[in-house]
Amino acid sequence: MTTSGTTGTQSDARRQFLKLSSLFTVMGALPLLQMHNTARAAEPNAPLRIGYLPITDATPLLVAHHNNIFQDQGLQVEKPRLFRSWAQLVEAFLAGQVNAVHLLSPMTIWARYGSKSGAKVVAWNHMSGSGLTVLPEINSMTDLGGTTVAIPFWYSLHNVVLQHLLKSQGLEPVSDGDPGPKQVKLVVMAPSDMLPALANKQISGYIVAEPFNANAEALKIGKLLRFTGDVWKDHACCVVLMHEQDIAQRPDWTQKVVNGIVQAQLWIQENRQETARILSRENPQKYTPHTYESLANVLDPARMDLALYESAGAIVNKDWNEKRIDFQPYPFPSYTEELVRKLKTTLVSGQNTFLHSLDPAFVATDLVDDRFVKKAIIDSGGMAAFGLPESFVRQETITT
Repeated sequence: MTTSGTTGTQSDARRQFLKLSSLFTVMGALPLLQMHNTARAAEPNAPLRIGYLPITDATPLLVAHHNNIFQDQGLQVEKPRLFRSWAQLVEAFLAGQVNAVHLLSPMTIWARYGSKSGAKVVAWNHMSGSGLTVLPEINSMTDLGGTTVAIPFWYSLHNVVLQHLLKSQGLEPVSDGDPGPKQVKLVVMAPSDMLPALANKQISGYIVAEPFNANAEALKIGKLLRFTGDVWKDHACCVVLMHEQDIAQRPDWTQKVVNGIVQAQLWIQENRQETARILSRENPQKYTPHTYESLANVLDPARMDLALYESAGAIVNKDWNEKRIDFQPYPFPSYTEELVRKLKTTLVSGQNTFLHSLDPAFVATDLVDDRFVKKAIIDSGGMAAFGLPESFVRQETITT
């Protein structure tokens, strides 16, 4: 069903992974960090410079820019910069070319503790927003045995959730060689390459952010086997990462940035269709290359055919009131702690020895600075404004 040889797409992905791996080493990151420090010292009043990938995970940052929410906070803001790969985005962030980015939540752990880079998570950008898309003939997790599945990066929530599901069905994730009947080979692939790889049956499936799952459905190339938010309830995928130096030296500026992110998420909650129009390629800003229809299928809960997904098994936990993507900014410590625990038992290629010594509780307070987002949430009506209990504590729920 799938090819196990290295395709051009997989070769490109491997080159990007190796580049990103080199950035997240002490020797590789040091010159970039020195560049960053020089840039920040020379620009104590640098404007807000947003870096992003064209996926729905970036939605609050882009909406806050488009709707002048950042500007209304008194911030000087440059037009957000679109990057095609995580390697490009991280390199630009470490070099100080951008100072606020959305990044895969496990990747922030790799950045801070694998490379000792000075960066902190200040907020969540969204919840859920990803899915496992497979070929039409795949009807269960066990059908993936002996095949190849693409992930966007080893340090991704996608990889964590996928391996959790595979192991629950007695399947072993592997990264090299030809997979056996009870194994699934995982390959890193850029999101934009996943759909054509699935169409050509180079892979049996992929797990990634939207709207690449919705696009496969629309083109009838693949189907949703499972939503990640139906496995790990209300999980974060991408979080907002900022330079620790900015946070320490420009706290008022940082507060205004976070205020904008929180206010944007509140606006999105009530304006789902307009949000899709803002992100679409039809918008003169051209934030993403996606159509309004594909984005609306993800962002507008009214378009989600719950009965279809429940009958197909893509949604198992019906009482969770699953949305394809949702928005609330608070970075719950329990999520970070559980993510660290999960990463310790997840197959990740490349530099990973640092994971073994990480204490989950320490990471939750050291990696994340929630002072600014707490204030912004309280000033915006509290957690109730997002339909949540008035608490900054929760319990994580992960099922199969």
